[in-house]
Amino acid sequence: MEAGRLDDVDRKILAELTRDGRQSVTSVAERVHISRAHAYSRIARLSDDGVLMKFTAIIDPTKAGLRSSAYVTLKVRQHSWRELRGRLREVPEIHHIALVGGDFDVILLVRAEDNAGLRRVVFDQLQSMPGVLDTQTFLVFEDLDTR
Repeated sequence: MEAGRLDDVDRKILAELTRDGRQSVTSVAERVHISRAHAYSRIARLSDDGVLMKFTAIIDPTKAGLRSSAYVTLKVRQHSWRELRGRLREVPEIHHIALVGGDFDVILLVRAEDNAGLRRVVFDQLQSMPGVLDTQTFLVFEDLDTR
């Protein structure tokens, strides 16, 4: 589904689910002022169309024992992205992967228990992956939730 094809009801449903993904369909329907059946069918369509990709919990990384975080940028060998992204997905400390344009090719959000764990991911895993030409690490001093 194209973003332009979402109507106001779809956008309100998405806003509600973004605010609290655990709320019931009945609660969403009440807040959006539509019937439960209508809310259920809209949510099913948004899921089937890939607009709603998944329902997940957002954790506080520090409280979950992940006290060290960094954004790590990668410069990669041309035509290595398809194989590399599969390898990156296998690293549990990587919480977000983005292919980008600019001075580097990929940016990762890496979270680990401590700086030693962060070092192991960057030096032992990322830098040894075929196709990775260079890395740069930016430590995160404070996380702010914007939602």
